[in-house]
Amino acid sequence: MSTSKADRVHHPIFARLYQRMSPAIEKAGGAEHRDRLLTGLTGTVVEVGAGNGLNFAHYPETVTEVFAVEPEDYLRACSEDAAAEARIPVRVVDGTASRLPLADVSVDGGVASLVLCSVNDQAEALAELHRVIKPGGELRFYEHVLANNPRIATWQRRFDPLWTRMVGGCHLIRNTEQAITDAGFVIEQNDRFRFAPCALSKLSAEHILGRARRR
Repeated sequence: MSTSKADRVHHPIFARLYQRMSPAIEKAGGAEHRDRLLTGLTGTVVEVGAGNGLNFAHYPETVTEVFAVEPEDYLRACSEDAAAEARIPVRVVDGTASRLPLADVSVDGGVASLVLCSVNDQAEALAELHRVIKPGGELRFYEHVLANNPRIATWQRRFDPLWTRMVGGCHLIRNTEQAITDAGFVIEQNDRFRFAPCALSKLSAEHILGRARRR
């Protein structure tokens, strides 16, 4: 099942920049965050916005299959290469977070990793994750969010329109914790920290990393 023309995601410049920047970001701490994100997961997992497949090498062997959804053509090709090197089965498909090509309650867990900042409709994407994850299943999340510091949040709001145009539809000002709760998940662990591996990322430094459970 491929994305429709209306849902097509195409960010050729940003996608190539992201692929080039990824090794430095991982070395600066991103790889450690991915380890923390995925440790303890089991069974079948859907990963939305898999990007260039950076998470694939960090899935534990207790995961039996990853269904990786990525709508951007260049990044999906990169993730297919990464899937071929993964130690667990990873199936990469064309699709969007708002229309997951999966049946209801068909996976044991879900992963949202640096993607809920850029989906068109955060509530719709989380509703889809809630639909496909089995009752009691986990949602693992690793996202940059609106800062708690009012001064930083003000700058984020000022720069968000420009940032969104420059960085592949990404937003600086989303309250992702509240959105996860509103979608019917119960947050069981949530670590908040700053991570700015390069000068450009100072405005997006506020991150959350944790897990929630589907009611």
